[in-house]
Amino acid sequence: MTKATTAMKKSASTEGAGGDTPSQLIDARINELSDWRGEMLARVRTLIKQADPEVVEEWKWRGVPVWEHAGIICTGETYKNVVKLTFARGASLEDPSGLFNSSLEGNTRRAIDIHEGDKIDEEALKALIRAAVALNLSVRATARPARSQKPKSA
Repeated sequence: MTKATTAMKKSASTEGAGGDTPSQLIDARINELSDWRGEMLARVRTLIKQADPEVVEEWKWRGVPVWEHAGIICTGETYKNVVKLTFARGASLEDPSGLFNSSLEGNTRRAIDIHEGDKIDEEALKALIRAAVALNLSVRATARPARSQKPKSA
């Protein structure tokens, strides 16, 4: 199997049974909710894309929208009474606006629970997204030091 074939299989693993892309699956989730949760998920999705135009949308864990850039930024789960944005490395992020209101006890993740009627501080959320991307990029840069090349023998 070639590297290209392996890469194609890996990216296909995030697609749905019908071959839908992650973005199409997120669109379908928003449409199937057809209430305030769908509207809120669509709104935070737009804000995430505004904050990071290079964001990659994924569909993981049997139906969870995930936004990535050099690693997971956040997930967008929907429950009966809440839309939950869980930041993979939220505990390492500054949150001067106090957006994080859930999963505060852990050492890694932090979440924002949004209830029906809640207003989003859009600028603060975009700043949090940008901070998460910057953290992912800094961790990636330090986690993979350049390898030294061994001299080839003649």
